[in-house]
Amino acid sequence: MRRNEALGGAVLFLSGVITALLSLQLPIGTFRAAGSGLFPLCLGLLLMLLAALFLVSLRLPAKQAPEQAENDAKTPASRRQLLLFVTTMVLATLLFNPLGYPLFAFLLMLALLRILGMKRWGINVLVSLSTAVVSHSLFVRWLQIPLPKGLLGL
Repeated sequence: MRRNEALGGAVLFLSGVITALLSLQLPIGTFRAAGSGLFPLCLGLLLMLLAALFLVSLRLPAKQAPEQAENDAKTPASRRQLLLFVTTMVLATLLFNPLGYPLFAFLLMLALLRILGMKRWGINVLVSLSTAVVSHSLFVRWLQIPLPKGLLGL
């Protein structure tokens, strides 16, 4: 199981690297006058840091929990979940500009909640919509960060 966890940590680290590199194609700006690439750059760097800490923690000795055997039996589902996560992140990165930030944030959150096992569509839509509205209000309205408007024109 540690090998699968290490693989997951490496994939998250690689996702952070890709996010950070792709964000460098957008205007970064400064923290006072942030460009549309600043938030994804910070997100990519944070993801790399957290993944690196996770990978380091795997190297430390750990006690084996009694439910470890049960978790080992769920490995194919974990692989499917990891594959869906990576596919979602790649598609989200490709569709960020065409869809625009609000629609992108809503669809990404909806997909990730579903991948993580949240099966109640009403709650998923409510959480996704709330996330999109709050993050759009925070970044576009309050911080005045120019993010892609896309299909909705927001």
